[in-house]
Amino acid sequence: MQTIETFAVIGGDLRAAYLAGLLSQDGFRVITAGLDGTDLPPCVTGCTNLTQAVSLADCVVLPLPVTTDGTTLNAPFSRVRIQSEQVLGSLSPAQFAVGGSVPAAWCEQLAENGVVIHDYLQREELALLNSLPTAEGAVQLAMEELPVTLRGARVLVTGYGRVARALCSLLVAMGASVTVAARRCADRAAATIAGCSAVEIGAVADAGDFDVIFNTVPALIFDAALLKKIDRSTLLIDLASHPGGVDFATAAALQMKTVWALSLPGRVAPKTAADILRQTILNMLREEGRL
Repeated sequence: MQTIETFAVIGGDLRAAYLAGLLSQDGFRVITAGLDGTDLPPCVTGCTNLTQAVSLADCVVLPLPVTTDGTTLNAPFSRVRIQSEQVLGSLSPAQFAVGGSVPAAWCEQLAENGVVIHDYLQREELALLNSLPTAEGAVQLAMEELPVTLRGARVLVTGYGRVARALCSLLVAMGASVTVAARRCADRAAATIAGCSAVEIGAVADAGDFDVIFNTVPALIFDAALLKKIDRSTLLIDLASHPGGVDFATAAALQMKTVWALSLPGRVAPKTAADILRQTILNMLREEGRL
């Protein structure tokens, strides 16, 4: 099995640019495509030809998410739109390909050509490490949007997974009055031990008024019926991935301030997020015997 010596970092946001630099610092040869205009280190080779960049690599790193529309690569810095066919057709079975939130259709198409793509978003270490920059970014958003300090603010957090736990820890440390709404009894118990109040998630409507609500559940929690029971001055920050947990159309009609805060690590701490990606990808390669 071929040892990894050369990486191709294709597309992506600032995380990808930082990742290229970090991998080069580790001693790997790094080629990029679709990162036009970003500040890449001199030791990283920028390539305008995606097919050529991919062909030279032992490991191909695609962005998080790989695509936002299903048909083009997520490459906001690219001067041209990169079609999925161009990316998928460039990969070979001998390469180790990774990406984040890879669509099933892409995996199936690659499998027909004997190519396996590994989804680093499914890795537990990435999810755990990403929870802190996500939580910090959520706090930053709240501080920018709220007319009050978080110290003493009434805060509701729906869900009690990795991100919610990290977020609650920060909020409690800042002196906020935090209530957690969770389905599982064990999660409500853990939230209580962590210094929060806790309610069953179905009882949110009766939990009182809040200055800010953070949703971490990727299912429609805040539907039209629930939104109509919430004070209009409440700030609602949705941290959940697609499809989210808020009926944004109803919220807009009610003139409620909402923020759907996707991909916060890449927005608020791209270098930290890149290092988390680096650690995760190298772990995957070690497990496959490629390092």
